Amino acid sequence: MRYSIIISNPASRAFSPAKMDRAEHLLRQHGFRTVVRFTAHRGHATVLARNALREKPYCIIAAGGDGTINEVVNGMARSDIPLGILPLGTTNVLAREISIPLDTDSAASRLVSGTPREISLGRIITPSQDRYFCLMAGVGFDAKTVHDVNGTLKRFSGEAAYIWSGVSNLLSYAPQKISCTVDGKEYTGYSAIIGKARRYGGDYMATPDADICDPSLYLCLLTDKSRSALLRFALGIVRGTHLKDPHVVYVRAREIDVQGHAYIQLDGDLFGETPARIVTEPHALRLIQ
Repeated sequence: MRYSIIISNPASRAFSPAKMDRAEHLLRQHGFRTVVRFTAHRGHATVLARNALREKPYCIIAAGGDGTINEVVNGMARSDIPLGILPLGTTNVLAREISIPLDTDSAASRLVSGTPREISLGRIITPSQDRYFCLMAGVGFDAKTVHDVNGTLKRFSGEAAYIWSGVSNLLSYAPQKISCTVDGKEYTGYSAIIGKARRYGGDYMATPDADICDPSLYLCLLTDKSRSALLRFALGIVRGTHLKDPHVVYVRAREIDVQGHAYIQLDGDLFGETPARIVTEPHALRLIQ
């Protein structure tokens, strides 16, 4: 029997007891012995994952969205235990990135048939925090958008809550200049996406050359602070044309030092504020794909 611990966020938008029961049933049919542990507050999944490692399970399964996965990763990174995913969140970007089906039955089947593969992680260090991320760090506009998302609206409308916050911020946002030193070379701008993976906000390819298996980061930096440039940047990401914009810097990096004053989001959840140093951590996680 493959003893597996499921860490589930009951506040995830797509969560339901029926889905969890169905997933457990399918896993048990294929020789898994599962136990479910529910999160009770922000940060709880990290504690649960860290404690779960002591039991030496076959795998730890994160049942929730990208924020829940991020918390679980921060409790188990650098361990030999693989991570599995049951996508029950708002946008499920990591699941989309590695082609995990979004319906519960197919995702559970992938846990049975999938193979653990080593991936690299991003790591962000500030004067007060040190955290891993799987997908991206956003600095500036998108982080302010995440900061202002209405939690109740997100619970009931999902991605629409981010769109509403983005539109509201577009009308009032006053960006502050940030500087990004990339492997010794400095760039200045007003909003940045630092990608560890290709996808951003769903199926949009903000950093299309990024690869979760490759220990590299990709900086996508907007160098114009006007609202028209910000709107063009956002629409360009949706259309896949943003990298052709002359006011966008796009470079590969191993280490990025960000100075200035701006909010930071990691994997879709608010993290804190700059300054920050962002690096890559090769072979940091075994992920069932």
